[in-house]
Amino acid sequence: MPVTLITDALEAYLRPVELRTLAYFVATADCGTVSAAAERVHVTQPSLSRQLRGLEEQLGVELFDRSGRRLEITPVGRTLLPRARALLTDAEALRAAAQLHACGALEQVTLAAPATTLTDIVSPFLATLAPEDPVPSVVESGGATAEESLRRGADLAIVAGRPPRTVASRAMPPLPIWAYLPPGHAWSGREEVTVEELLTESLISLPPSHSARRALDAAVVTTGLAAPPLLETANGTVAQALCAAGRGVAVLSDDARFGLDRVGLLLGSEHLSVRLHCAWDPTHPAAPVLADLAARISAWVVERYVTAPDPA
Repeated sequence: MPVTLITDALEAYLRPVELRTLAYFVATADCGTVSAAAERVHVTQPSLSRQLRGLEEQLGVELFDRSGRRLEITPVGRTLLPRARALLTDAEALRAAAQLHACGALEQVTLAAPATTLTDIVSPFLATLAPEDPVPSVVESGGATAEESLRRGADLAIVAGRPPRTVASRAMPPLPIWAYLPPGHAWSGREEVTVEELLTESLISLPPSHSARRALDAAVVTTGLAAPPLLETANGTVAQALCAAGRGVAVLSDDARFGLDRVGLLLGSEHLSVRLHCAWDPTHPAAPVLADLAARISAWVVERYVTAPDPA
């Protein structure tokens, strides 16, 4: 084969297939005639025929059988047709998503938060979303920082403590840390106890990677007292289950489970608490939408934890 023919064939093979040409292929397959397809895609019949021939040359296969009076799609064309439709659908979805981002809208949103926050705050909040809100997905962040969660693909991260100034953030109201009491405990009926009183009990808590545990450890240091025996569990629900079984007082910021009584904790005149922050990338195309979502989460926290009576 002459070198020029080889070169021409290679160039045709390497040339990217245009979406417009694929649309012509799909339209012709759907309509059954070049004339009907040309009317559908708003081009002349000769132009459409040339585009189809060019696509066949580029792909190296015949998409249509032109031997009869009616244009018939070939078996190869029938096999390739679903792929062409899928490419056109994906391209349209890409364009639609780009338009949403360009105008600052958000079709989907990913929220990252620790396990307890996902259970007690994020999941109940998601139940309040309206159909016009972005479609949510959630990921458990563990001990990841706000910046780490955002780098991993989250649009909005909920973290304990103030995020760095490199990200935008909104503080939520302080969430109380509770001492959950075993059944029949002497503190049942009280609203609060001091940290000094707490340290006379056997305790159950989470690992130091959790904000409530870090607040407890800091409070122990502040009192100058020795830490009591502590049973460490990786899950707040398990901690409350062990408390219900009489293994000790569980120190957590989790919502109540198993019908346990609970009391607030005082360090001096201050209630022991944790403060969560919503964080997002200030350069995100939908940053205003994320800021509004953070404000709504914060307002929901106020309604549930600040203005509502203690359910325990």
